[in-house]
Amino acid sequence: MRGAAVILATLLVTAVVACGSDSEDAPARATGPAPAAAPEGDGHDRAGGPGTGARTAARGVRLVRVGRFSQPVALAAPPGDRRRVFVVEQAGRIRVVRDGRTLARPFLDLRGDVVSGGEQGLLGLAFAPDYAESGRFYVYYTAAGSGANTVAELRAASPDRADPSTRRVLIAQRDTESNHNGGQLAFGPDGLLYVGMGDGGGANDQHGARGNAQDLGTLLGKLLRIDPTPSGSRPYTIPPDNPFVGRAGARGEIYAYGLRNPWRFSFDGDAIAIADVGQNAVEEIDYVPLRRLRGANFGWRPWEGDRRNVDEPAPGHVRPVLTKTHDDGWCSITGGYVVRDPRLPALRGRYVYGDFCLGRLRSVRLRPGGARGDRAIAGLPRVPNLSSFGEDARRRVYVLSLDGPVYRLAPR
Repeated sequence: MRGAAVILATLLVTAVVACGSDSEDAPARATGPAPAAAPEGDGHDRAGGPGTGARTAARGVRLVRVGRFSQPVALAAPPGDRRRVFVVEQAGRIRVVRDGRTLARPFLDLRGDVVSGGEQGLLGLAFAPDYAESGRFYVYYTAAGSGANTVAELRAASPDRADPSTRRVLIAQRDTESNHNGGQLAFGPDGLLYVGMGDGGGANDQHGARGNAQDLGTLLGKLLRIDPTPSGSRPYTIPPDNPFVGRAGARGEIYAYGLRNPWRFSFDGDAIAIADVGQNAVEEIDYVPLRRLRGANFGWRPWEGDRRNVDEPAPGHVRPVLTKTHDDGWCSITGGYVVRDPRLPALRGRYVYGDFCLGRLRSVRLRPGGARGDRAIAGLPRVPNLSSFGEDARRRVYVLSLDGPVYRLAPR
């Protein structure tokens, strides 16, 4: 990773969960002072053509502080619930913000069952499409004791309180390293649960003959797609149209592969945007229509972003639509939502993202095969230790800092 200062800072504090460093080094997503951000309009963008350094119009956009939390790493809201957002704290709690006020009692407290620190912890949250009727929701966490990447289902006891006794583990993926855990959960437009799982850690995806991400026999380094409904003795159902169902030696849960650490992904209508954290050189954003996602290979470990990493084949791999380099100060990309909030015309239709070290919010128009108009969002303050983004039931976008503050993008 770039910069001994960043590594040293991370040794002194608990790092956020999606670092781009190798396991031999301390995680590089430091919670201490980050490197100075490149000036807005620095011209270092790799997409956008003429005017790449231009700024998004500042008119109409500001950050409104929602509250302060303990190491927030994710935010979600139940479908149709316009009163609440739920903030995930890395140590294992989920907090409720109802009508703009943070409730004192957590929605859920799993701290006794979660190992937290570095890139481990309670990392993801998703509400079932029928949550209003079923109360079903899903969490992704690092299990205490085993360190397994765990996806579990629970049910709500009330709108503001979960019932921890209903927990049902769906996936417990063995993971011998503490980093590259992924952690994103989201229901797709098809009503199925998608899970982003990292490659399991280690420099150059070192486990196995070709690493985990290119190995269809493991869930690590993959985008999974499941129906959470139990099927026989299995705690979930594998959709029969998943691309590797029935293939010898392949896991049927896999929908796409070749990912290093897909810390955050989001759906935008009939497409998906994946911010995949790089290793030592390149951060990347992938944008793929859902019709092309089935069976897609995103190229890791043979490719890191748009650069050859290992001389191995990755036939037909999907190339990123946007890359950022560590030479320009990037260390760990943080995605990201396409803004569909009608009150923010300056950002509408633009993907908002950033980087943990730089903390500058940026926006870009994504399209299959490329991106355009990548630029800083002028007039907004830097968000130190930018850990994640979230979206509520009104399609409003939120910005999270591992230092504690959570903000909402709002009209000025």
